[in-house]
Amino acid sequence: MGQRSFEWQERFCREQRPEPCRIVIFGASGDLAKRKLFPSLAALDARGLLAPTSRITGCARHPYTTDSFRRHLADCFPAPLPADGDIFFRRTGYMPLGYDCPDDYRQLAGELQRQGDGTPVIFYLALPSHLYPVVVNRLAAAGLLTETPSGGPRRVVFEKPFGHDPASAAALDAALRQHLGEHQIYRIDHYLGKETVQNIFLLRFANRIFEPIWNASQVDSIQITVAEQLGVEQRAGYFDQAGLLRDMFQNHMLEMLSLVTMECPYTFSADAVRDEKIKLIRSIRPIAFTDTVRAQYDGYTSEPGVAPDSRTETYAALKLYIDNWRWQGVPVYLRAGKKLGIRRTELDIIFKPVPHSVFPGIPQTALQPDILHLHVQPEEGIGLTLQAKKAGPKLCMGALTLNYDYRESGGESLDAYARLLLDCQLGDQTLFIRSDVIAAAWQLYQPLLDHWAADTATPIPRYPQRSDGPPEAHQLLARDDREWTDDLAVPL
Repeated sequence: MGQRSFEWQERFCREQRPEPCRIVIFGASGDLAKRKLFPSLAALDARGLLAPTSRITGCARHPYTTDSFRRHLADCFPAPLPADGDIFFRRTGYMPLGYDCPDDYRQLAGELQRQGDGTPVIFYLALPSHLYPVVVNRLAAAGLLTETPSGGPRRVVFEKPFGHDPASAAALDAALRQHLGEHQIYRIDHYLGKETVQNIFLLRFANRIFEPIWNASQVDSIQITVAEQLGVEQRAGYFDQAGLLRDMFQNHMLEMLSLVTMECPYTFSADAVRDEKIKLIRSIRPIAFTDTVRAQYDGYTSEPGVAPDSRTETYAALKLYIDNWRWQGVPVYLRAGKKLGIRRTELDIIFKPVPHSVFPGIPQTALQPDILHLHVQPEEGIGLTLQAKKAGPKLCMGALTLNYDYRESGGESLDAYARLLLDCQLGDQTLFIRSDVIAAAWQLYQPLLDHWAADTATPIPRYPQRSDGPPEAHQLLARDDREWTDDLAVPL
């Protein structure tokens, strides 16, 4: 029998079980609902994290009946479930609904009333963002967003994008605030539901060993990488208008960066955590245009749905600085791209090298820095690269990486969407995005987007598919005598 590379000692384990609730999924016939939302709810149900009396209602324009909708869902699970007999399907119903039809919302109100009152209602809008104000207005007009002591909480979940620029983000927020309080708004970023991202809190704030070195005196730089092997696929219509900076940097990557670099909150509660996030984001120095790279993969403009003269970036890299006492002078490098050689999301904390080598014949420059790796996907876990001696009589040194894979702890990991759907049921907004964070993110990135939009003369670099990205991204770090920690090209 193989031996684990670490010893897991469980000290405390608590899973809060939610109260009964009623869940309504708008866009229930779409890809996100079928591929992620309903399987995630079924996974929660299988683990006892969906109360036995909870009910799920799918709503969409498609004229399904409840029975035909259950059959539609049945093949989306890893092990197909019997749509006519499984307990999960028996609690799942369907209503055809026109998103701007008042009568349909009155029927929905009647259906929810028949399911019982006094329990929370969660409305999940798996819809294009231009429909958010429409649906919210109709829900409000039907009385479905009114919170009363006898009626229970009303929560509404929104998928990104949260606007296309500062003005549209502010307009969307104002439209939602006409009928919803911030405590009712759950802006979802599925990256925040991943195990590694959640574990950043424990790694930093439950282990005192890291606090003395988690600052500019010991950290040389930080790198965040989001590499995708896929291209735009069926999202070309959206992506060619948005670009990678909007699609990845303005939300996912900025959220991960804030968790790694923010100060410790006074308590692990939604507002305390998000207060520290906004402080961190507001302390980021305006990004210099010369510290950015954008590029397109070869063949992007030939993709179906992409304009032949498109200048939309499918790869971006940049350097930024955080102007506060903890991180002053520490460069943060971010890169993300499509059609690269490997799929990887990782955060690397690179520590300063030793100032002097005491080993005869080994110069100080030969000693590599220690690196803490936070692996987000495809494998989730933590790695620590150290300098070590190879076994044998001679002084043979090299880098040794100690890896911990979350799967080896014996626990069964929840999908990111399942974790966030559980938090919705619990009324926990810690892993959801607050409106002031969105506004600050746009303020940070919009000048760069405006600069790129105005610069129509500079050719956009290209990079081969399945490669490591454009050479300009390596030059960005080479100017600082640094390099990316990983090669993203297809392994030979």
